[in-house]
Amino acid sequence: MNRDLSISPQGLTHSSRQHGFSLIEIMVVVVIMGILAALVVPNLLDRPDQARAVAARQDIGAIMQALKLYRLDNGRYPTSEQGLQALARQPAAGPLPNNWRAYMDRLPNDPWNTPYQYLNPGVHGEIDVFSLGADGQPGGEGNNADIGSWAR
Repeated sequence: MNRDLSISPQGLTHSSRQHGFSLIEIMVVVVIMGILAALVVPNLLDRPDQARAVAARQDIGAIMQALKLYRLDNGRYPTSEQGLQALARQPAAGPLPNNWRAYMDRLPNDPWNTPYQYLNPGVHGEIDVFSLGADGQPGGEGNNADIGSWAR
């Protein structure tokens, strides 16, 4: 360690040369941090929307499994009028299921706090379970796109 020390009446002191960062060095660091932020922040901001879409797909998968069990026990899927509530509460409207049991404790809402939609017969298959996405409207793109059982 080679330090530039001098002896003064007060004792040992550092040389009069000051150590620190120049304005150019600080500006270079700030520019580098800005570039990194420009690359990283958009990816981080998109994560919550991706997480909501994944959660919706998982919920739809669980609902589809419950609907398949309902069909195995009762010979048919619930009607559109009975809706997904038929998985948690015994339907009061016909056709009444012969072997009903609770297939789900409760029906989840989608990640945007809207009930999942159910169609029997479905547009994309025998039955459709779907979320209308962030905007709550049919169709859409990106975060507003519908997420459904047909896209599994």
